[in-house]
Amino acid sequence: MGMKKYVVEIEKAKEGKGDRSSVGHVYRNVLAKNGFRSLTNNLHSCWDVFRSSVEKYPNNPMLGQRDGKAGEYVWLTYNQVYETVLKVGDSIRSRGINKGARCGIYGTNCTKWVVSMQACNAHGLHCVPLYDTLGTDAVKYIICHAEISIIFAEESKICEVLKTLPDTGKYLKTLVSFSTITNEQKQMAENYGLELYSWETFLHLECEEQFDLPSKMRNDICTIMYTSGTTGEPKGVMITNESILSILSGVNHHLESMSEEFRVSDVYFSYLPLAHIFDRVIVELFISTGASVGFWRGDIKLLIDDLKELKPTVFCAVPRVLDRIYSGLVEKISSGGFLKQTLFNAAYSYKLHNMRRGYKHEEAAPRFDKIIFSKVKEGLGGKMRLILSGAAPLSASVETFLRVVTCAHVLQGYGLTESCAGSFVAQPNELSMSGTVGPPLPNVDVRLMSVPEMGYDALAATAPRGEILLRGKSLFSGYYKREDLTKEVLVDGWFHTGDIGEWQPDGSMKIIDRKKNIFKLSQGEYVAVENLENIFSLVPSVDAIWIYGNSFESFLVAVVNPNKESLESWAAENGVPGDLCSICENPKTNEYILGELTSIAKEKKLKGFEFVKAVHLDPVPFDMDRGLLTPTFKKKRAQFLNYYQNVVDHLYKSKR
Repeated sequence: MGMKKYVVEIEKAKEGKGDRSSVGHVYRNVLAKNGFRSLTNNLHSCWDVFRSSVEKYPNNPMLGQRDGKAGEYVWLTYNQVYETVLKVGDSIRSRGINKGARCGIYGTNCTKWVVSMQACNAHGLHCVPLYDTLGTDAVKYIICHAEISIIFAEESKICEVLKTLPDTGKYLKTLVSFSTITNEQKQMAENYGLELYSWETFLHLECEEQFDLPSKMRNDICTIMYTSGTTGEPKGVMITNESILSILSGVNHHLESMSEEFRVSDVYFSYLPLAHIFDRVIVELFISTGASVGFWRGDIKLLIDDLKELKPTVFCAVPRVLDRIYSGLVEKISSGGFLKQTLFNAAYSYKLHNMRRGYKHEEAAPRFDKIIFSKVKEGLGGKMRLILSGAAPLSASVETFLRVVTCAHVLQGYGLTESCAGSFVAQPNELSMSGTVGPPLPNVDVRLMSVPEMGYDALAATAPRGEILLRGKSLFSGYYKREDLTKEVLVDGWFHTGDIGEWQPDGSMKIIDRKKNIFKLSQGEYVAVENLENIFSLVPSVDAIWIYGNSFESFLVAVVNPNKESLESWAAENGVPGDLCSICENPKTNEYILGELTSIAKEKKLKGFEFVKAVHLDPVPFDMDRGLLTPTFKKKRAQFLNYYQNVVDHLYKSKR
């Protein structure tokens, strides 16, 4: 029997002509070979999804939050949430805000975030999440650009909103706190003609009338998500009810085909910002299932503690968080003494070997799961069955490690705000898919487009490569008030993602590059920098790395954020004195890190020009405050160069 193939071809490739690049065959998931599943008849909007779950599961726990400092999770049922949503909706309408108006939500994920979101769904308002990692100017920009008339905000963000006055006063008329407000704040708001309410006051506004819920269509806009982009002003991605309904249908179809569908008993741990599409879609999925969503307390240091208390079955992670869990586990194992380490490694190799032979993770080494890996599972709450990774590529080694030790499925997915989050998801129990994002979900068509200037050929007989293009009902309907930008990326129904992919023989996709993250060295060699950064990040003493090169230089240089624990213990062993800053400035340390980078480059058989030849150590982690990262932790390369220009010049000089 040949290799299992997860896609079918539905249209032929086209050769390029003139300035038109060639495009490869169009493929879709084999589950949808006879067409995509049609949407359930009575579901026309996200509100319908929620309403039908309230009817089916009125007393199921829906939203949970921890009480005070470290209390238990306190739950609201579907019916309790529904009752509150209706009240909030009436109060919104009593302020003269009607269908089609824009409503901002600003704050860390919590019960009231979802209540506000459902009130938008109920009354056909366009929900516009605000998030401060975009910067104060961006919040002001979005309020004005989207002409937001009402905002729901957590207590600590009220000041941020008031700071945008008077510029936003023309549009913004109502501001509601998730909890309380001060008299000073109320006074200041009133000076600008803005009504400020505490949550309780707003909930009990005197309404003269009961407001009917407007009818909602599939092609109505449900949410406008502003994405930071790595360049320029934030863009408002318009997502319709239909986009979200199609993605729910596609994900369900995919999970059902593997008997892994979400169940009423599932519990989701929500900490990735609801302001982004990834978490929003998973929460909608859980609501459509009648399952439960528990929120974190908003502090990354307490995240593992929240996990243990909630005991979730599903957890979505960005590589940064998974890398943190991975480093923690590796650290723990290596400090456990020789015997423990030897036992762990033996168990690991045995289980991995069986999984590679095609055993499901739960059948590969049940005895070792009980005595060794159960400790890892307990550390994640003890009930985890699905870990999803999105937002940025997870390195294959971290993914494989987690697949073996967590006793859960670790699935890598890929999608963009513009594609309503999910476009590809890997298959559980297919270890060969490690390092890929899997086949397309059964709700999109996919083809590659050649990028000749980067040497990517979509028509290649083996391993075709090119820019990933997507088509389907889950796509966004354009950038708000930016027809010009929409036309650049939405062409004849195809969305040009800007990501470079490579088809695998089984129909999985491997993301190998970003169209803009490529540069040429002076000897004419092209460097795919993202791929290299992923490889060099595997060095235990490296937390993060930014690699730079340009067409006037023949080699690469880098700035590294060292791993504090790892570097301090190396320094102690090697007689390098001082705190982290002085350790980083020590030439001996520089030599050590460069050596580590060189040895992984050799181990991974990188080409000579892909080696890093000079490095600078910065103990301060790359962050959003200096504008180096987007809110989803993607690097803003132009900002990096701007910030580290002197360092880069110095590194090149030092090697001449």
